[in-house]
Formats: sequence, structure tokens, C-alpha cells
Amino acid sequence: QVLLVESGGGLVQAGGSLRLSCLASGRTISSYAMGWFRQAPGKERDLAAAISGSGRGTYYADSVKGRFTISRDNAKNTVYLHMNSLKPEDTAVYYCAADLSIAKRPESYDYWGQGTQVTVSS
Repeated sequence: QVLLVESGGGLVQAGGSLRLSCLASGRTISSYAMGWFRQAPGKERDLAAAISGSGRGTYYADSVKGRFTISRDNAKNTVYLHMNSLKPEDTAVYYCAADLSIAKRPESYDYWGQGTQVTVSS
């Protein structure tokens, strides 16, 4: 069992930055790919970024490429999402999730955090 807890969300003005953290416990996450999903009100939960267990492989949705960076520190059992140049359309609840490999579909992920709200004002 892997317990995931996100933190770092909040209210930021457009153009600003935030860093989200996802702390895992219960099991080391070095063998898990980790994803950051986001879900805006009335919309589906979509993958924003993902990283392989080693950290050598990454995936970014087109909407966040060049602005978001996913990273991980396996020694700290933590995954990060650095978000720069934030836009109002980035407003959503952001979820951390763990899977055996990078996948785009949320149904593939076995473990989920409770989510953290990110609100970008214009």
C-alpha cells in the first residue's frame, strides 16, 4: 500500500509559480512511475505530467510543455511539480498518482493522493 499526500497548492496570480509536492509513505516509490493529474470543475481528470521510476523518462501534456517540470527525489520518497507561467486555465485540483509505468489514463494508476487545489487568478 502506498499513501500519497500532496501539498503546495494555493492561490497565485497569472504568470506566477508554484511547486507542488507529493510525499509517499508505506512503500518506496522508486519502482513506481508517478503522475500529476489535474481536474477542473465539470471536466475530466487529465494527466499533466509523469515521470518514470528512475526519473529518466518524462511525459508532459501539450498544454503544460515548457511551463511545468516534474521531478522526483527517491531518497525522500517525494515527487514534485514545478509550475511556472501559470495561467487561469491551469486552475484545478491537482492529484498525485502512482503506477508501475507511465500511463495517460487515470484508470491505470493504483494509488492516489487526496488532491491539492491550485487557483490562478487573472
